Amino acid sequence: MSKTALLFAGQGAQVVGMGKDLAEKFPSAKEWFDRANAALGYDLATICFTGPEAELTRTANAQPGIFLVSWVAFELLKEQWPGFQFAATAGLSLGEFTALTAAGVMTFADGLRLVRARGQFMQEACEATRGGMAAVIGLDEGPTREVCAEAGVVLANLNCPGQLVISGETEKIAKACELAKAKGARRALPLTVAGAYHSPLMAGAQPKLKQALDQLELREPAVPVISNVTAGLHESIGTIRDRLVEQVTSSVRWEESMRYLLGQGYTRFIELGPGSALSGFMKRINKDAQMLNISDAGSLEQAVKALSA
Repeated sequence: MSKTALLFAGQGAQVVGMGKDLAEKFPSAKEWFDRANAALGYDLATICFTGPEAELTRTANAQPGIFLVSWVAFELLKEQWPGFQFAATAGLSLGEFTALTAAGVMTFADGLRLVRARGQFMQEACEATRGGMAAVIGLDEGPTREVCAEAGVVLANLNCPGQLVISGETEKIAKACELAKAKGARRALPLTVAGAYHSPLMAGAQPKLKQALDQLELREPAVPVISNVTAGLHESIGTIRDRLVEQVTSSVRWEESMRYLLGQGYTRFIELGPGSALSGFMKRINKDAQMLNISDAGSLEQAVKALSA
């Protein structure tokens, strides 16, 4: 029997229109969007559905927006396939909060408000610094780490073989891109982001996030949840708080996290939320893993059909 892990989308997956067809087709989905608006005190659903894009891509909206659409996909999967069971969760950066919520560590409303606050804290850190990120394509981890050391930036995301992301001060990122190309990177492209996520430039967000987490009641996860910081299991409620604060400035060890799950016998992975980046990463990590993706009504229908087969 297949062991199933749920994977939750991270920031960057946002797209105007996300969740709209789910809310139109499924009354229960519309209820979740209404519930989210009530919990936050503003109309996040309309920003997800109609934008404008500049408003949606603001970190303080993108993070709760992606969390919300991912959660709705999760709830609809349970509704459409009542026998559905999963044995672990993981999420890319922001998605780790959704993964913890799906595992019962916090309530939906608490998780949503927490990622809204996290987004605001990170937006403030972005505005207080001059940072950026770049994707490095086709260069191994070792040479990329050499580039980081030489340019004075850090390795932010280890997504999959041949797809890494670096982070740091804007001028240093430009230098790092040139160094990466000189070392043989196929491409080294600055990303359109508000700042240097998963780098020391985000340290200003950490004390505020710690304070927000300390005020929340957390419960033990009902299923194993993978930590971005360690690429292993979250161990206890206390360490969950610590790891989520560390995660703001630490590397996201995604490839390692997926290899951990594969090594534990997981053969089926369901990506929940806008986009399909995590499915793309998995193809590069292990092309034999069964990968399903739920981002809209059509992909939900396909996933339920595949799961029921």
